[in-house]
Amino acid sequence: MSVPIGDSELQEIETRAQAATPGPWYVRFLDDDAAANLVAISTVPDVGEGKRWPAWNGSEMVAATLVQFPRPYVAGPDDRWDENATFIAHARSDVPRLLAEIRRLRTLLENTHRDDADDGRSC
Repeated sequence: MSVPIGDSELQEIETRAQAATPGPWYVRFLDDDAAANLVAISTVPDVGEGKRWPAWNGSEMVAATLVQFPRPYVAGPDDRWDENATFIAHARSDVPRLLAEIRRLRTLLENTHRDDADDGRSC
């Protein structure tokens, strides 16, 4: 059973989201002599070119889920680097949307309870 998220925890989540690099974020598939098969999260979309360094700008990268050369040294515990990269990239826009939806639903619920109380009903 999950524990309800209180207002202070919701605010902490929002603070972390607001402090992160602005979005949107994208998954990038890059390759070079130092980071073969780099799967990264970037502020710039992947255009399907599989660019090699120095053709890609490292300052556009937010995180990496796979970096391997001469062996995998950032590869995750279960080889889900593409899936993890997709999750991380979408989290940049998903988390703020979810926070807004939680607040919208809480307001709707509060208004419903207030209307019921004004009518003499209880939920």
